[in-house]
Amino acid sequence: MIRKKECVAMLLAGGQGTRLGVLTRHMAKPAVPFGGKYRIIDFPLSNCTNSGIDTVGVLTQFQPLELNAYIGSGAPWDLDVSNGGVYVLPPYHTGKTGEWYRGTANAIYQNIPFIQQFDPDYVLILSGDHIYKMDYAAMLRHHIEHQADATIAVRQVPWEEASRFGIMNTDPEGRIVEFEEKPPQPKSNNASMGVYVFTWAKLRAYLERDEQDTNSSNDFGKNIIPTMLGDGCRMVAFSFNDYWKDVGTVNSLWEANMDLLTTPLPIDLHDKKWRVYARSFGSGPQFIAADAEVDDSLVTEGCEVHGCVKHSILSTGVIIEEGAQVIDSVIMPGAIIRNGAVVRRAIVAENAEIGAGATVGEAEGDIAVVGQGVLVPEGVKVPAGTQCEQ
Repeated sequence: MIRKKECVAMLLAGGQGTRLGVLTRHMAKPAVPFGGKYRIIDFPLSNCTNSGIDTVGVLTQFQPLELNAYIGSGAPWDLDVSNGGVYVLPPYHTGKTGEWYRGTANAIYQNIPFIQQFDPDYVLILSGDHIYKMDYAAMLRHHIEHQADATIAVRQVPWEEASRFGIMNTDPEGRIVEFEEKPPQPKSNNASMGVYVFTWAKLRAYLERDEQDTNSSNDFGKNIIPTMLGDGCRMVAFSFNDYWKDVGTVNSLWEANMDLLTTPLPIDLHDKKWRVYARSFGSGPQFIAADAEVDDSLVTEGCEVHGCVKHSILSTGVIIEEGAQVIDSVIMPGAIIRNGAVVRRAIVAENAEIGAGATVGEAEGDIAVVGQGVLVPEGVKVPAGTQCEQ
């Protein structure tokens, strides 16, 4: 028998991730590797575990195979419990009907039966493309203490960047009085993080109402939140001021990886009290050759380094051959950089191979990207900002 849960988390992981270009041609955005040994989805899943939330629905859609395999039973995040755990929730057909998720709100609407079986008091809505460590239990307490219908996590952003975000304007008590979507002249710099706590009965009513509106985009930011606000629902902000990075673009993904090489670390991945869990594939220890040069870099287990690596991140099983140079770059699992190749300001995806003497990226300009499994032939030059795919 399924026992009642106080709170169920729903993690939106079905976006196509087109802004990541070739990196998401063959995998869902939350499955993209990050920081040498993690994948993006490790962060919200670990936050759930550390926050005591043991029931998580992961809503998938585009290219879900690798993400589904990575999540598995949820054991790496202690989410393989008998009453709860992690559930992969793709769109499905019921009888003769069925459809893709049309928007974030529609994705939750289609999974009302999943949520309802746990009879929760509250539902936590999460995005699968952010790097951060956050105590959702503290946010839930804030929601309950303020007797809110909805609580929205906000983070202050630089004023010059505020027009890029959904902005939550609040009164002195923290109650949300106005929502502005990417305002040209923002009234505050409280940006929505896309992390929400809803009282479930209230959210369900609004999801059902939204579904009946044929003109709706079925989106939380465009429809559900403005409608609830317009109806006078009690909506409050929950301030979060620690590290948070939306890694939905090539540049932001590269920047977030480079952040791990700064001192002090903006996000502590060594904190034993708030671990970031990940699935381990059992690679052996890393090897740094006697003639290799490694400076200001993260080198994960299973790597072999014979060349020069500076200010870069090497993921599991990467090989850097003799004479190769990797500078200001992110090399994802299983990639090989052959003898004499130069990789600079680039992201090289899983199992790609950079041929001997090839050049990827430049000292300046946009980030160059080599897609999953792509072979860059010997001696070929890949200019800054180029995306290589098979």
